[in-house]
Amino acid sequence: MGIQVVTATVDDWQRVRAVRLRALADAPDAFWTTLEQDTSRPDQLWRDHLELTTHVTLLGVLDGVEEGMVWGMPHHANRGEAGLYGMWVAPEARGTGLAKALVEAVIVWARRSGYGVIRLDVNDDNVAAQRLYAQCGAVPTGRRDTFPPPREHIQEHELLIDLS
Repeated sequence: MGIQVVTATVDDWQRVRAVRLRALADAPDAFWTTLEQDTSRPDQLWRDHLELTTHVTLLGVLDGVEEGMVWGMPHHANRGEAGLYGMWVAPEARGTGLAKALVEAVIVWARRSGYGVIRLDVNDDNVAAQRLYAQCGAVPTGRRDTFPPPREHIQEHELLIDLS
């Protein structure tokens, strides 16, 4: 079967929720929301997010098992640019090429959507993710940020992928 990247639809909301909750349980300091926050989100919010035509939710499937996910959407601060959010691959699927396939799929979506760049943030301590994004053409912008309290100890920096 190998690697597949699947565009999630509103009918996939439970699958998306399940992968997201796995991601938050596995890497709680990698995401702005917490497992508690996303677990308590009403089912309709998951559906509503998947109905947005300005967003794409991609599930990474390895040998028939959903092992990763990423979102592409307008950047939160630069609406004329794309943002890559919520990137995660299960520990057992890391190093298989699934993460790169997910990033490349966001790049394809962003180009088709008319974006010239993709912005994303990466945890300062996540060297593997930094290496992956560099392989996909991402370069640091110099912008830095910290998570909101009580997790302000988590620092990240912004990367940019130029699509031109």
